Amino acid sequence: MTTSAIGRGFGVYLRPRLLLILALGFASGLPLLLTSSTLTIRLREAGVDLGAIGAFSLVGIPYSLKFLWAPLLDRLPLPGFTARFGRRRGWMLAIHLALMAAIAALGMIDPATGGVLVIAGIALIVAFLSATQDIVIDAYRIEVLKNEEFGAGAAMAIYGFRCGMLMATVGTLYLADWFNWELAYIVTSATLVIGIAAILVAPEPEGAPPLRAPETLSGLMTDAYWAPLKEFMTRDGWLVLLLFVLFFKFGDALLSQMTGALYVDLGFAKSTIAKVGKLYGFIAVMVGTFLGGLGVVYFGLGRTLLIAGVLQAISNIGFWVLAGLGALTGQEGPADIEMRIETLAWVVGFENFATGLGQTAFVAFLMTLCDRRYTAAQFALLTSIVAFSPKVLVAPVGFLPDAVGWETFCLLTSFAAIPGMLLLLWLLRSYPETWRIAPKAEA
Repeated sequence: MTTSAIGRGFGVYLRPRLLLILALGFASGLPLLLTSSTLTIRLREAGVDLGAIGAFSLVGIPYSLKFLWAPLLDRLPLPGFTARFGRRRGWMLAIHLALMAAIAALGMIDPATGGVLVIAGIALIVAFLSATQDIVIDAYRIEVLKNEEFGAGAAMAIYGFRCGMLMATVGTLYLADWFNWELAYIVTSATLVIGIAAILVAPEPEGAPPLRAPETLSGLMTDAYWAPLKEFMTRDGWLVLLLFVLFFKFGDALLSQMTGALYVDLGFAKSTIAKVGKLYGFIAVMVGTFLGGLGVVYFGLGRTLLIAGVLQAISNIGFWVLAGLGALTGQEGPADIEMRIETLAWVVGFENFATGLGQTAFVAFLMTLCDRRYTAAQFALLTSIVAFSPKVLVAPVGFLPDAVGWETFCLLTSFAAIPGMLLLLWLLRSYPETWRIAPKAEA
C-alpha cells in the first residue's frame, strides 16, 4: 500500500462533509440518555419510587417506532423552513430548535414536588423529537456523502453520537453536582448549537426531488409508504438482503444480552466490570470504528464486512475461554486474580474492537441500500429490522446458560454468526451490483 493511498484513506476523515457529520452525530446522540439513564438518576435522587422509574422505559418507544412517520419526512415540506433552508436542512434546524426548548423544559420541572407525570410527558416529547431528528440526520448523511465516504461517514456519525452520549451523562452529571439539575439540563440543551452551526453552514444535498404536499391522503400513502417498499422489492436479491440485515449481528446480539450475567457468575466485582468495560472497551470500540471506515476505503465494503463478521465470531470464542477459567471462589492468590482480570480486559477489548469495526461497515452497508428518493423511509425501516434481532430474536436465550453451561453457550453464539456470513457470501457472489461500494473510488 503506497504512502499516497494511506494518506488518502486517513484524509477522508478531514473532509468538510465528514466534519459536519461528526457535529450532527453529536446532536443525534445527546438527547438519548437525557431521557433514560441520566433522568433515572435524577428521579431516584428526588425520591421517586423504583416502580415509577422502571415505567420511564416506555419513554423510549419513539425510537422503535420511528419508521412509522419517517416516510412523511421524505415527502412533506415544513412551512417557514423548507423553502428557506431546503428539504433536509429545514427539518433538521426546526427539530434542533424544538429539542433545545424541550430539553431545557425537562430540566426545569422538579420531580420532588410531584411533577413526575409532567416530566414523563416532556421526556416523551424529547424522545419523539430526537427520533425524528435521527431520521432526518441519517437521510442527510446518505444523501450528502459520496459512496466512497460512506464508511468514514458511518464512523464519524458513531464518534459524534458517542460524544453526545458522553455529554448527556458525564457532562450533565458533573454540572448537576456543581450547580443543580435545572441548570445542568439547560446548559446541556445549549450544546445543541453545535448541530445548529453545522446545519447553517452545511450544503443541501444535490439532486433531491422537490417537496410538495400531496393533494389526497391516498396520494400521500402511495408516495410516502408504498413507493419506497415497491422500489426496494424490485431489486435483485432483496429478500436475501433483508435476511442478511436481520442475521449479520445475531451471534453478537445473543452474547451481548447475557455478558453482564456471565461476569457476575464468574465472580468479577462491579468495579472491575466497570473499569474494563468503560476503559478498555471504550478505547477498543473507538479504534475499531476508525479502522472500519478505513477498511471500506481500502478493501471495499464486502471484504470489510467479511473481516468484521469473522472477527465478531472469534471474539465470542474469547468469552468461551474466559468462561472456561471458572468462577472466582475467593481462594485465589493475587497472581491468579490479576491473570483473570487481564484475560477479561483482552476479551472485552477484542470484542469491542470487532463490534466497532462491524458497526461502521454495517451502517455503511445500510446506507448503500437506500434509494435517494426514499432515503428516510428506507433507512428507518432497515434500522428497525436491525433492532428486531437483539430485542426479539434473542429473547428466549436466557435459559441456555443454565441448560448447557456458560462455555457451551459462548461457543454456540460464535456458531450463530455463520448464517449471516453465508448470506453475505451469497450476496457477494450472486448480487454484487445490488449494493456494493467500489473500493478506492475517486473523491
